[in-house]
Amino acid sequence: MDIDPRFGLPNEEDVLEEIAKSDQKISVSTVSRRYGKIITLVSGFDKSLDIKATAKKLKEELACGGTVKDGIIELQGNHKKSVRAVLVKMGFPEDSISD
Repeated sequence: MDIDPRFGLPNEEDVLEEIAKSDQKISVSTVSRRYGKIITLVSGFDKSLDIKATAKKLKEELACGGTVKDGIIELQGNHKKSVRAVLVKMGFPEDSISD
């Protein structure tokens, strides 16, 4: 979080991003796709949040591939147990994430 040197307060966009993160109701689930491949779906993000940046951070932390389709993050593999810890590390409240 960047601090404005003139006033000693957080920058406005950082505060708005933190508020947006606290308002999310995120759900994590797994789905079996073609040829028995399992993907992890992370959904429930609001339009005010940068979903592509969140997906990029999740893919980096979990060392997997993935994409964003229709506001839902799709991660290759079964990462249902690990996604919660990564999202909490990113600043999302733990009680807003359901499995």
